[in-house]
Amino acid sequence: MNELEIVYQDEFVAVINKPSGLLVHRSRIASGAREFAMQMLRNQMGRHVYPVHRLDRPTSGLLIFALNSNIARTLTEQLSARQVRKTYHSVVRGYVSESGTIDYALKEELDKLADADADTNKDKQPALTHYKCLKQVELPYQVSKKHDTTRYSLVQLQPETGRKHQLRRHMAHIRHPIVGDTNHGDGRHNNFFRSHFDIHRLLLAATGLSFSHPVSGELINLEVPLPDEFHRVFIE
Repeated sequence: MNELEIVYQDEFVAVINKPSGLLVHRSRIASGAREFAMQMLRNQMGRHVYPVHRLDRPTSGLLIFALNSNIARTLTEQLSARQVRKTYHSVVRGYVSESGTIDYALKEELDKLADADADTNKDKQPALTHYKCLKQVELPYQVSKKHDTTRYSLVQLQPETGRKHQLRRHMAHIRHPIVGDTNHGDGRHNNFFRSHFDIHRLLLAATGLSFSHPVSGELINLEVPLPDEFHRVFIE
């Protein structure tokens, strides 16, 4: 893999645009992986880096690293206090309403390997996601037996909480699963995107970040463009 795209860097913080398919760090649930964002950035910058939050392996986009442990602690506190504003974009099945809020508590998702010692009896945790529909398209292809055509929406998502797989689970909850989601999505539409558009990834990207600089207090606003795959279905 080529060098990581560094979107923002100073002596305290680095923010990268993580590619889809790249793990943030080593994990027991992906023992065969050989490349990790943390190690790649460390080698690229020639210094230790500290991941402040995470993105799922199939999700691309903005990912914050602190360049020392004290900065990592300060930024983690911002995240815990919901002072970091995150924006995502996704392509989902169906026509999503113009805008709305999903207020749906989620039970913690546990992995058999990584979370083997975790408490399986935790109550559901509050989870809140705001969404806005940006584009819609209807294609003349029969993907499900019920409809002669198929519809998709490009959606902007802003989570207020950070539950595991929150956006994927919330969109599935309102019957608009994210295309490419193999856990919570619709396999028929995933297969259609693979065969028709040659798109083999989860169509979810972290496209915007806003946070207070941990030293200066300056508001840092960062954006990255949508990956090309997100546009393909809307220009056919």
